[in-house]
Amino acid sequence: MKLAGFVLLLVIAAIFLMYIFHLPMTEFVVGLAALIAAWFGGELFVRRQVHAMSETAKKIADGDLSARTGLPDSADELGRMAKVFDRMAEILQQRIREREKLAAFVQLNPNPALEFAADGELIYFNEAAWNLSLRAHRDHPRDILPDNTANVVRDCIQSNQSRHSETKINGRMIAWSFYPIPSGNVVHCYAEDVTERINLEEQLRQSQKMESIGQLAAGVAHDFNNILTVIQGHSSALLAKSLPPEINGPLQAVYFAAERAASLTKQLLMFSRKNVMHLCPLDLREVVGNMNKMLARLLGETIALEFQPPAELPGIQGDAGMIEQIILNLAVNARDAMPEGGKLSIQLGAMTIEPSYLDTHRDARGGKFVRLRVTDTGCGMDTLTLAHIFEPFFTTKEVGKGTGLGLATVYGIVQQHEGWIEAVSKPGQGTTFEVFFPVAQTEIAAERKEIRPVTPVVGGAETILMVEDEQVLREMARDILRDLGYKILEAPNGKEALTIWKQKRDEIHLLLTDLVMPEGISGVDLAERLLADRPDLKIIFTSGYTAGEINLELFTRSQAHFLQKPYTHAALAKIVRNCLDKNAPAKAAVN
Repeated sequence: MKLAGFVLLLVIAAIFLMYIFHLPMTEFVVGLAALIAAWFGGELFVRRQVHAMSETAKKIADGDLSARTGLPDSADELGRMAKVFDRMAEILQQRIREREKLAAFVQLNPNPALEFAADGELIYFNEAAWNLSLRAHRDHPRDILPDNTANVVRDCIQSNQSRHSETKINGRMIAWSFYPIPSGNVVHCYAEDVTERINLEEQLRQSQKMESIGQLAAGVAHDFNNILTVIQGHSSALLAKSLPPEINGPLQAVYFAAERAASLTKQLLMFSRKNVMHLCPLDLREVVGNMNKMLARLLGETIALEFQPPAELPGIQGDAGMIEQIILNLAVNARDAMPEGGKLSIQLGAMTIEPSYLDTHRDARGGKFVRLRVTDTGCGMDTLTLAHIFEPFFTTKEVGKGTGLGLATVYGIVQQHEGWIEAVSKPGQGTTFEVFFPVAQTEIAAERKEIRPVTPVVGGAETILMVEDEQVLREMARDILRDLGYKILEAPNGKEALTIWKQKRDEIHLLLTDLVMPEGISGVDLAERLLADRPDLKIIFTSGYTAGEINLELFTRSQAHFLQKPYTHAALAKIVRNCLDKNAPAKAAVN
């Protein structure tokens, strides 16, 4: 409008001058036409483009990043300017979208992210960082930062290199990573709660360590059981004869010493979880209740025993003898921790393990469990001792007063029952052991124990193929069975046993074989091959440990028996005769 008014004033002034000076009208018309053309050209080609760009700039300033001039492409200056203007607006919109995406990525990132100014001041943190501070029981993310955060930030900017550190707050281990951003003169920080990962790594290391110790213990127990079998076998055979008192007395001492050694190897096998289990439905209230009198005598008069069974308690599947061993070992430990007297409390209860419990108890599993809690008021233990209490032969007792196998045995039995054990203790504040057993899924009727009359052990005239890689043990068993009238065919390994079988297949009535043997053929492999050739063959497996090599299907199909090493003269004679006489499948016999 200003331009139109200005043109109108010029036209009026021109007419006035022409009237005064009597100028010709032709020049005026030409001039007026030129002026109108200039005005129209300015409106059409200049003012409209400038107005469009001005309006678009206002919209962009108001936040409408999609605004464009909408002018058609042209080769003139204003057309190129409008095109450049629209391109700038498009790039600006794209950059802002990218920044919004990046901001949303950081804000919604499930991992904590923070930003620090060059002086170390915290200027931004996302919601995940806030939640991390709450898990650590702090009110703000700055409360969980490493103590030297400001120095780390300045060092990052000066060196242009990342820095990493870890902090522990209220039991949570947090890993920090600082990365310099030179273009913004800031440092970005990313945090991670690595508590669960560290717990899992520690659990794996502990499991591998215990597994290695268990394998070593099982190997030692197996070899030692072979030696004890020879000692017990020969000594029991000699004790069955009439010997002078000066010989019979020392011989009995040898036999009983071998029995005590056998009990130690049994504890090693319990720790390594390679012993034979007899699972049955158990009510822990009955198990503990039946042990009350024995525990009271064991603890003595200076220690009070406290046990109040709950009104209701789910059943478990377990080996009653092994469960009693757990309670006995924990009670002995508690007694030794209270030389001046005190109180031992035994509690039972059902417990459902929730996911939150798993965060702070690395061995736990979710589900329903029965908890056995044993608490004493003794001297307690420090953290270093607690870390080793379940290792075999680890003991804090004086030399000669402990084998170091008590808690190792407890650990092995609990693992074999698919449970776990926890220990809490502080010096001077007593100790609490909590043992967790999975609740039985189904109710199973308890087995009835049959009372059978004791019958004398007799021999026979059958032929026995005996396979044992330990020569001394093989010779001892051969002599015992030959004295009973049996015909013995010997083989030191599976390959030689197969050769003998091919030659005298129809003469052999019984296979007596060790489980673990050299030459690539185990006792199970040998039994499978011979059963394929003659399904009615009677079988007895022997071993210092089972190592899980025999399955129930093989026992059922082959009517096999199992004889645990070390065994006595009478135990070997009895199981051989029973196996030859019976047609029904027999359970594993542990002697």
